[in-house]
Amino acid sequence: MGNKKRIFTGAGTAIITPFINGEIDYDNYYKLIEFQIKNNIDAIVVCGTTGEASTLTDDEHKKMIDFTVEKVNGRVKVIAGAGSNDTAYAIELSKHCEQSGVDGILQVTPYYNRTSQKGLIRHFCDIADSVNIPVILYNVPVRTGMTIMPATYKELSKHENIVATKEASGNMKTIIQTRQLCGDDLDIYSGNDEDIVPILSIGGIGVISVLSNLVPQDVHDICEFYFNGKIKESADLHIKYIDLVDALFIENSPIPIKTAMNLMNLDSGELRMPLVDMEEKNKNILIESLKRHGLI
Repeated sequence: MGNKKRIFTGAGTAIITPFINGEIDYDNYYKLIEFQIKNNIDAIVVCGTTGEASTLTDDEHKKMIDFTVEKVNGRVKVIAGAGSNDTAYAIELSKHCEQSGVDGILQVTPYYNRTSQKGLIRHFCDIADSVNIPVILYNVPVRTGMTIMPATYKELSKHENIVATKEASGNMKTIIQTRQLCGDDLDIYSGNDEDIVPILSIGGIGVISVLSNLVPQDVHDICEFYFNGKIKESADLHIKYIDLVDALFIENSPIPIKTAMNLMNLDSGELRMPLVDMEEKNKNILIESLKRHGLI
């Protein structure tokens, strides 16, 4: 990767935030961290979309990051969501992450107010200038209404602190074009569980996963098999779980993943409004898939 610092290879879990009676349930969160580490996850990504970061107060957000760094205690990498549609606030949060001791930060494209490609370059570079830790960009157009274009990635990849992207666009053509333009100046993680092996096949280095909240060992193994040249074993394991991946996104994440975790006695607690419980028909599809995989 040239002189850039690679944060992790393999599987990083976009971990949920458990709530009880409207508050963060730190006791159960600690158990979830231990479950992940015991099952060979490569990184924990805290306060992302799956962690319902958009409903955390500033204080909660910072405390979650501090708690994660403290409890993980260097055993695996910790990446913290620090993105915002307010550049100044993203910088403030990123500085807190750096002081907290995270291994890297995840920066989503500005949502709702959005910006231009020129604005994206300014936004991400200003954030990257403000810290001395690695930055992972996060491209998720379905949630933000914004796409990082390959030429924009090329420009961003010149920044020494911008080391990778979490690609959840689902557009393999533009991901391949990004790979062609940026080469080893920008690592690519799959941001969609259905895209893990396809992205590994074009030189991606892992996944930031929702599925791994349930089966961290298997998601780790999908990557590990691939890296060790066991392409068929990697693909077979990936394909095995595709029905469960579908079920985990049958409603807006993290509604199904938290439902699945509670069904598996991995206490994820409540959802925070405006997210609400699953529709019964969708929950039944999720239950059938969990049963098929012997998870409940």
